[in-house]
Amino acid sequence: MEFDAIEGAAGALAGTAAAKGLDQKQGHAGEAHHNCADCGSPVTGNFCAECGQPAHVHRTLLHLGHELLHGVMHFDGRIWRTLPLLIANPGKLTREWCQGRRTSYVSPLAIFLFTLFVIFFGLTMAPKPHVDVTPTITQTQATPEDVANLKAQIAEIDKSIAENEAAFATSTGSARIALGAEKGTMAGVKATLEGRLAGLEAAVENGNTAPTTATRTDGLEPGSWQAQVADLKWDNNGKGVMASIGKKLKNPDLMVYKLQQTAYKFAFLLVPFSIPFMWLLFLWRRGFTLYDHGVFVLYSLTFMAMLLLVAVVAVTLLPALGSAIAWAVAIIIPVHMFAQLKGAYDLSFFSAAWRMMFLLVFCSIVLTLFLAAIVYLGLGH
Repeated sequence: MEFDAIEGAAGALAGTAAAKGLDQKQGHAGEAHHNCADCGSPVTGNFCAECGQPAHVHRTLLHLGHELLHGVMHFDGRIWRTLPLLIANPGKLTREWCQGRRTSYVSPLAIFLFTLFVIFFGLTMAPKPHVDVTPTITQTQATPEDVANLKAQIAEIDKSIAENEAAFATSTGSARIALGAEKGTMAGVKATLEGRLAGLEAAVENGNTAPTTATRTDGLEPGSWQAQVADLKWDNNGKGVMASIGKKLKNPDLMVYKLQQTAYKFAFLLVPFSIPFMWLLFLWRRGFTLYDHGVFVLYSLTFMAMLLLVAVVAVTLLPALGSAIAWAVAIIIPVHMFAQLKGAYDLSFFSAAWRMMFLLVFCSIVLTLFLAAIVYLGLGH
């Protein structure tokens, strides 16, 4: 899995560099010129007025690395001016962007999508959770129908892998990296399902004899979180959305993969879910548009996603400080919301405070709607 993700990242770097080389016009690289090395036009400043190329053409290894990173992520020095404001002064960042002073900052949509990609990539590389409990012997009967269902799910994964490979061959930049990571995830899920299939086929071939050791005929490790999920009874007598969800619970690794993919693909739903609530907070105040609220939401979601990522990494590295980290996150979230509201909309302390309280309630509603949508879209059909 890790190899496929790294291979996708390496391919993205190589593809981006090659594309930039093909698109480059002919010229002579070197020191600063009076004429542009690219198009030959006279240059009077730091950049060519015709094609935009810098007057000075860098030829250092460090700058080559910067160009590769910029080509893949489409970010430049603006990210280092955007992130400090997003963390320490989100209200100013939101207000600057809405008022048209944008050349110094990364757009709210770009930084939001980039943050989602980082989180998705991290999830694919993270170790799988395991519940440390005492294994128990689970007596189940394997049937040919179980084998057929598992084969159908493996065929579904094979189809997704084929679609991924076709998209990977024509993609570039961050999309190529994401597809590489996705391919690694799907390969891991397929391997797990194939191991489970081998156990089911052996059980069916042996006449469904019950195991005498702490093993399961579905191939899951007794006591693992996958086994506990698979044992949940949630099928609603085989009817409706609940039946579909219950069926997917029988294969927890595939379920987690589908939820991850769905959350990544439909994370943008958080924005339209949130904007109406922001509009309600400023219903009687003129001068603010839905665009302003959209910028506020995008920057706020970006910060919250980054905070969540940092908290998860911190808890993973320092599990003993889990409670302290949780309390820190619980304090940072309302403080950041208050600062962004006060600065972005030029509010008084009292106006920002009561809106922040309502915004916390609205965030709970939005998160509930989003999770329901993800479960339905990922597992409900």
